[in-house]
Amino acid sequence: MTDEPVGGAEPVGAADAEELLVATDLVAGYLPGVDILNGASLTLHRGELVGIIGPNGAGKSTLIKTLFGLVPVRSGAITLDGDDITGRPAHELVARGVGYVPQTRNVFPSLTIEENLKMGMYLDPARFPERFEAVVSLFPMLAERRRERAGVLSGGQRQMVAMGRALMTDPSVLLLDEPSAGLSPMNQDEVFARVAQVKEAGVSVVMVEQNARKCLLIADTAFVLDQGRNAHSGRGRDLLDDPTVIELYLGTLAREL
Repeated sequence: MTDEPVGGAEPVGAADAEELLVATDLVAGYLPGVDILNGASLTLHRGELVGIIGPNGAGKSTLIKTLFGLVPVRSGAITLDGDDITGRPAHELVARGVGYVPQTRNVFPSLTIEENLKMGMYLDPARFPERFEAVVSLFPMLAERRRERAGVLSGGQRQMVAMGRALMTDPSVLLLDEPSAGLSPMNQDEVFARVAQVKEAGVSVVMVEQNARKCLLIADTAFVLDQGRNAHSGRGRDLLDDPTVIELYLGTLAREL
């Protein structure tokens, strides 16, 4: 583990893995002349779960939205499987195997679970039966309650629907923006367990999380952002014991783990 700032540096422990999604020196923002990202970088290797943590306002959600083509890139580059996808619109990225789950408004509450999942197959509706079986093998609740409207579900169950819909396209990369936000501790634990299960099923994951401790427990590699730049990186569990990360980003409760 190193405390040196990370540019395009290779994540610790990933030397033999294939690079899948690489972001290099990203400068991006929502408004002209106002940059939220100021040179942020990350590397996601195939089969890896990458966590992105940092203080409020660090640019975590902006980074994941930039990866999904929702925020203009002013400089820097993003590659997927070696191909430049910088500035590509979201629908093209979905077609290329990138799934995205936003933090809020991530389900259609008036639609049933099954209808929500069908919305995830708008590019290839003929594959719905096949993909439905694959997704509910990860999230059995979606099959058991497929006829219920998403609006009656708990927050944790809605997250299952949102992740399930993103997985309907059989993505190679899943981008998650604060999947535990607003959930009870029990539902948070369920969501983190399901995220780990998705990774074990072969989907590479980038997860932005405010709950840094729980994120680091399941992340293979983690990047700490601060003011739109990389501050630290390393194996997730290693960062739990890093004194600087504890002091600045995790707080004293991290010492109790």
